[in-house]
Amino acid sequence: MIFDVLTLFPDMFASPLHESIIGKAIKQQLLQVRTHNLRDWASGKHLTTDDSPYGGGDGMVMKPEPVAHAITALKQQAPAAKVLLMTPQGVPFKQHHAKELATEPGLIFICGRYAGFDERTRQSLIDAEFSIGDFVLTGGELPAMVMIDAIARHLSGVLGSSDSVNADSFSDGLLECPQYTRPAVFDGMAVPEVLLSGDHGKIANWRREQQLLRTLQRRPELLETVALSEDDKKTLERLRQK
Repeated sequence: MIFDVLTLFPDMFASPLHESIIGKAIKQQLLQVRTHNLRDWASGKHLTTDDSPYGGGDGMVMKPEPVAHAITALKQQAPAAKVLLMTPQGVPFKQHHAKELATEPGLIFICGRYAGFDERTRQSLIDAEFSIGDFVLTGGELPAMVMIDAIARHLSGVLGSSDSVNADSFSDGLLECPQYTRPAVFDGMAVPEVLLSGDHGKIANWRREQQLLRTLQRRPELLETVALSEDDKKTLERLRQK
């Protein structure tokens, strides 16, 4: 899969995406991350990509022409690629989006700066807008990196085990259960006995109960939309009574 990134600061992507799991996946040619400097499609002596807003106001606005020219050029190489805009006004990015976007033949990320984009960019050039949270950053580069990391984990061969991504938090709508490793006792705290029992049925039941409990305690709003079995509902009711 090819991730194309339009940005004024392509060097920001050099280190984070060439380390750890994503870095290994790039070396193994399981995916590509290609960064493009938006100024390459700007015109004029100073290759200007922003201008003052009509109607006045603080800040500068990203001009539509460089973005349009860049997308046209990239679409010639990957006509089926979906164009994504990083913006605080976008749809909150969720795990199911990562899974869905991993099935696309290619993705083009547009990273803004300053006071945002000319509205006509949104109207004619963008397939989807995403936000990674209700806060404002200095640009769209970090959100693009976050999304690329989350999406790449769903690509075949990127993770060591195909089951790993299915056990992540949010994969089934719930938070992940607590995890433990050696030593069996650390700082006076012992690993739950059920995990040492070797009884896979009991371990599976414990993990599911812990998923429900952790979600109830930390993100109860998730329980309003997740699909629960009858056993899940009974367990959840018991946990609520406690």
